[in-house]
Amino acid sequence: MKVERIEAIALDKKTAEQYAKKVAYEQMGQMVKNVKYLGGGSFGSAYKIVFMDGKKIVIKFLRAKNMLEKEVYDLDLLASNCSVKFPKVLFSQKANDEIPVDCYGMDLIEGSNAIFSIKLLLKSKKNRKKFADEVVTAIHDIHCCKNEKFGDTLSPTYSCWIDFYKPYAKQILVIAEEMFASGELPKKVIETMRAAWEKFDIIFSEEVPQASLIHGDFNIANMMIDKNLKLSGFIDPLNSMYADLEYDLFQFDNLTGKWFYLRKTYIEKYGASNYCDAKCAFYGLFNEVYCYIKSGKLFVSIMKPLVKNMNRELKKFKERRKK
Repeated sequence: MKVERIEAIALDKKTAEQYAKKVAYEQMGQMVKNVKYLGGGSFGSAYKIVFMDGKKIVIKFLRAKNMLEKEVYDLDLLASNCSVKFPKVLFSQKANDEIPVDCYGMDLIEGSNAIFSIKLLLKSKKNRKKFADEVVTAIHDIHCCKNEKFGDTLSPTYSCWIDFYKPYAKQILVIAEEMFASGELPKKVIETMRAAWEKFDIIFSEEVPQASLIHGDFNIANMMIDKNLKLSGFIDPLNSMYADLEYDLFQFDNLTGKWFYLRKTYIEKYGASNYCDAKCAFYGLFNEVYCYIKSGKLFVSIMKPLVKNMNRELKKFKERRKK
């Protein structure tokens, strides 16, 4: 993956709603009754379309170039290898003179985002762990999809995970150093990255035996639940790869993930490498810095616990040396 700043195409909600109506009519041949903004991030925004006959779909606009082919491909690939539903892609459309952003349509997964469900959060520990078991069983379906090579789903070419990941992580560190020098990155972050990099060969000393398909952004915000608080679907893969399957685990502790024991449940059920905790800390920190480089947006509330977690894991190495 290339590590660089990406300029997002400007797209306000009102304009996007007009685009969504036009695309929906042209692609589906039905009149639109209602358009509703569902949410979005630095480079994508999703809109629910309700047609006159009641049918519902989602249109997602991609505000960065060269995302369309991969995102559509990855959704189909993940859907074909998972027991839990992913949105089915209905159509895709490249930017043109009338609508200058790439977009695609997909079916709507009914329900609500798990991160916003107070009722789910307030469930008993037993029921939260039951929910976690549903989640990790489904994501493990995906991890059971193997490839002979590591790398991007569209073109996996690396025989070894470290041959792919180490140069990528090094790129992130080099650019992070430049950002620190220009005052864009906090001192605490770069110091932790440097310390983690010094331990890279230890943290990643265990060979990753197989290239596993991963979602790439698997956190509680990308899980959907139905009205009975049952898992109903997964959404929004990002940078899906054939990779170290533990790369999918670092997001499990983000946001409210710890409250559901997601990573703990996965490890108890399927096992983990000896340095899984340290790898997840490294993956988490370097991924967040990568997202900052890419989008130009620094989320302190996310970065701060990742730095703290990485330092906690580095402290364990020091304690082992003393023994």
